[in-house]
Amino acid sequence: MKKYSQGAYYGVFFLMLLVAPLLLSEFRMGLLAKFLCFAIIAVGISLIWGFTGILSLGHGVFFGLGAYCMAMYLKLEASPSGIPDFMEWNGITEVPFVWTLFKNPVFAILAALLLPFIIAVVIGYFTFKNRIKGVFFSLISQAVVVVTVTLFIGGQHITGGTSGLTNFFTVFQVPLADPATKQTLYFVTVALLAIIMGVALLLTKSRFGRLLIAIRDGENRLRFLGYNPTFYKVFIYALSAAFAGVAGALFVLQVGIITPEMMGIIPSIEMVLWVAIGGRYSILGAAIGAILTNTAKSFLSESYPDFWTIFLGALFLIVVLYLPNGLAGLVEQLKMKFSKKEKVKEAKQSEADTLVS
Repeated sequence: MKKYSQGAYYGVFFLMLLVAPLLLSEFRMGLLAKFLCFAIIAVGISLIWGFTGILSLGHGVFFGLGAYCMAMYLKLEASPSGIPDFMEWNGITEVPFVWTLFKNPVFAILAALLLPFIIAVVIGYFTFKNRIKGVFFSLISQAVVVVTVTLFIGGQHITGGTSGLTNFFTVFQVPLADPATKQTLYFVTVALLAIIMGVALLLTKSRFGRLLIAIRDGENRLRFLGYNPTFYKVFIYALSAAFAGVAGALFVLQVGIITPEMMGIIPSIEMVLWVAIGGRYSILGAAIGAILTNTAKSFLSESYPDFWTIFLGALFLIVVLYLPNGLAGLVEQLKMKFSKKEKVKEAKQSEADTLVS
């Protein structure tokens, strides 16, 4: 029954996403598509934080790398002369070699997936091999953010500096502003979210997932049993980075801009907040948390531009103080209470039937 009910939750969730374009305006559908990109990031953070116990405060870097990979291809496609406008403003007459690789859309897509994965493998290997964990790893992840953002801002002739990359008009020669293109991108995002959530569920329900939980609850005990936690931690960290890279590539297609600010410390911390509010121990809860939090942020900023940050802060405090397992944990508590009431009711009915007989 538990498996069936869990499957029903996922079914209702994706059914609502598929029906949403019929009920939303083009603008709101675009916002939802952006929030679904954030949901993909949240799934990855749930895997490393909720299931493995690794708190990363630097996933904005992987999101940004994926976004820049896609944006470089889009920028080249949008440049009639073959040289991006910001390079021409800096007096550059020849596209750097790195940029020429991104003329190929297949390379750009693969780079958005593999570049974050490879960088995460390198970072994860040297940190986890040396048994750096807890708050120390969180600080290192933030340091990576600071270094990366500084490099992207400083390399204005290559990255566009603080202005980032924007002014994209087509993808695969198809206009991005076309409503049909936007709808297609929305459904592509839904499909990729479904695939990524499916992969996450397969991992967490397998023996591999049980090992991740064992690392979270007692890493040294697992090491004494003959396992190497470093391998599992590096892999799950790199996989979550790849998810963030995919989300970044989709985000650029939906929004049409990426800047170093979007991959900074504040966005990285916000990503963790989405998962905390939705429920870090639940894949579906993390995704819903990302969507609901950003929806609330959007509506509150429209209605109360001066106070919306206070509302969001209050929401986070409420969740941390009273719902440590997030909204998903609240649902589980309500299910348990309802189940207990049903069992008591059945017991009383059985007792009454016995007395009558």
